[in-house]
Amino acid sequence: QVHLVESGGGLVQAGGSLRLSCAASAPTFSGYHMGWFRQAPGQEREFVAAIDWSGGNTDYADSLKGRFTISRDNAKNTVYLQMTSLKVEDTAVYSCAADQSYRKLLRFEYDFWGQGTQVTVSS
Repeated sequence: QVHLVESGGGLVQAGGSLRLSCAASAPTFSGYHMGWFRQAPGQEREFVAAIDWSGGNTDYADSLKGRFTISRDNAKNTVYLQMTSLKVEDTAVYSCAADQSYRKLLRFEYDFWGQGTQVTVSS
């Protein structure tokens, strides 16, 4: 069982930055691939970024490349999402997810996910 808790969300002006964190309680955190997803009101859940167990491979939604960076610290059982040049349309609840299959993670078929943290970008 993996328990995920996100933090770092908040209100930020357009053009600003935020760093989200996702702390995982797992006996073998390094055995899980991790991802960030987001969901805005009235919209479907959207893939943001994913990182493999070692941190050596990452994937991003095309629209977010260059602005968002995913990273992880296996010693701290934590995955991060650095968000820069934020836009109003980035407003959403951001959730992290974990799975032992990278393919399943990218296909939204992950086994574990957190409650999410709200990110609101004002104009």
